[in-house]
Amino acid sequence: MAKAPVNTAARRVSKKIRKNIADGIAHVHASFNNTIITITDRQGGALAWASSGGQGFKGSRKSTPFAAQVAAETAGRAAQEQGIKNLDVRIKGPGPGRESSVRALASLGIRINSISDVTPVPHNGCRPQKRRRI
Repeated sequence: MAKAPVNTAARRVSKKIRKNIADGIAHVHASFNNTIITITDRQGGALAWASSGGQGFKGSRKSTPFAAQVAAETAGRAAQEQGIKNLDVRIKGPGPGRESSVRALASLGIRINSISDVTPVPHNGCRPQKRRRI
């Protein structure tokens, strides 16, 4: 006996609640392959996020400053809908999207209070990867 088709239109989609949070933290993770921007409130709860790969860039185009700029604009607009006006920026990683993502957030009209580099630096911990030979 065949199963009855499930009515997908009957599901209720909850409306996003607009929070009025003026201050937040923008966490920029800039790796060599991708750039991920997460905007949180002061306690660390995520309000908005975007990545270069999520914006439609694939392969080596994900690791460009332009892809990071597009991702930062997307995350910034979503955070502005939540009420964000001021941001502290914390940058982690050596990637090419470090500076362009901060510029994109500033161009949206969000006031940037501080920019700090929180890249983890080992005190001679793990052995590094082997050298690339091209």
